[in-house]
Amino acid sequence: MSLTPRELERHKRHILLKEIGGPGVQRLRAASVSILGAGALGGPCALYLAAAGIGRIELWDDDRVDRSNLQRQIQFTDADTGAGKVERLAARLREIDPDLTITAVARRFAPGEAPSGAILIDAMDNFPSRFALNQFAHTHARLLVSGAASGWTGQVGVFASGVHHGAPCYQCWVPESPPAAEACDEVGVAGPVTGITGSAMALEAIKLITGAGTPLMGRIQLIDGLSGTSRTVRLTCDPECPVCNL
Repeated sequence: MSLTPRELERHKRHILLKEIGGPGVQRLRAASVSILGAGALGGPCALYLAAAGIGRIELWDDDRVDRSNLQRQIQFTDADTGAGKVERLAARLREIDPDLTITAVARRFAPGEAPSGAILIDAMDNFPSRFALNQFAHTHARLLVSGAASGWTGQVGVFASGVHHGAPCYQCWVPESPPAAEACDEVGVAGPVTGITGSAMALEAIKLITGAGTPLMGRIQLIDGLSGTSRTVRLTCDPECPVCNL
């Protein structure tokens, strides 16, 4: 796939990076990504991936824009209140780059669903859906980029149990729903923390596609917005994991 003069101009700043270059931009154009969740994490992640020229982006979400979302979901405006999130986000991505193929799936991911992306991005806000997506990623040999944010903290990791033998899956990190888990609308969150986390998820996807740097495979980046620090912890496979060690 050769780049057109328009694409060369659009992606010049990525082409100038030796870790990406023209071949990396071509890989981005040929890539397919499914983003599960079009809210506070999925929004900024999708914006950066569209700007990077990901050729095919699939969006999943059954929610509608609420005014309380606007404090952190910067892909939406007040005029979007009441509209379906995937439809409005898909329209925004097409405005960023009309040459992309954007698909909007206006339903919640659940067991039995089959996202099409070679890379799956977990930007959801509930553990049953996260566990179901992790199972799908493992079974169908897909790379999974997962992020979460609450309060002043965020976390990002890459899970590749179905792709690389011995790599941990998401359920090695979170074996079961925490007993104190709260719904997104029941806890506070600093808006920029979701932006930082969503952007970090997009960065991991770009690294996986282009081969640049070292992805967070088998590692979790923990972001502390209040202290302005972050740290990375390494994961190991759980020998009793019900997903990747059956």
